[in-house]
Amino acid sequence: MPILDRHPAARYIAPFATVLLFLALWPRVPLPPAWTWPLTVLIGGAVCLVCWPRELPLLPVRWPASVAIGAAVFILWIAPDLLFPGYRNSVLFSNQIFGHVHSSLPPQALHSSWVLAWRTARAVLIVPVAEELFWRGWLLRWLTNPDFRKLPLGACSSFAFWITAALFASEHGPYWDVGFVTGVVYNWWMMRSKSVASCVLMHAVTNGLLSAYVIGYNQWQYWQ
Repeated sequence: MPILDRHPAARYIAPFATVLLFLALWPRVPLPPAWTWPLTVLIGGAVCLVCWPRELPLLPVRWPASVAIGAAVFILWIAPDLLFPGYRNSVLFSNQIFGHVHSSLPPQALHSSWVLAWRTARAVLIVPVAEELFWRGWLLRWLTNPDFRKLPLGACSSFAFWITAALFASEHGPYWDVGFVTGVVYNWWMMRSKSVASCVLMHAVTNGLLSAYVIGYNQWQYWQ
């Protein structure tokens, strides 16, 4: 029996683990961004396709609401910096724990359409699948009941809801505040839609709009 079938959680965890592996690996590998970003998308996409749990429908439900919520989260993400310029440079957000506002792309990559296209593809196609499988598809249920398959999608305890939102926030470094609110919104939509695919669509809309904003307005700091 394949390992993905022996360990049901593996299908939910492996894509997210792959994303984390690439984040740790590429800074230590002497390859230019023109190579690393395509490899990230192609390998990550293959892992997502192979690992997508068979019990999960591929098509989202209530897709207009998923798109609208994704767009609203994008506004939420950029609003604090537009309303209060420089506030993210305070010690509450930029420190030794959460890091500092910066772009993960080297300066020369900012002028490469090739790199920017692949970086956008990762944000829109890979990250939403990997993160929604892990955070909303698995962790919400696993923290409620380690035998998570006994719970329907969207079922979770209050403890699981808030811990998942907090951990999701910690993943976003100096943007932990909007990351936390985003985690709350995404968790809530999983509870309402009971669909990982709907959460993937919502997350992809947020990331797609944010990527367009980053490139269109040179707001590279959002690409940590």
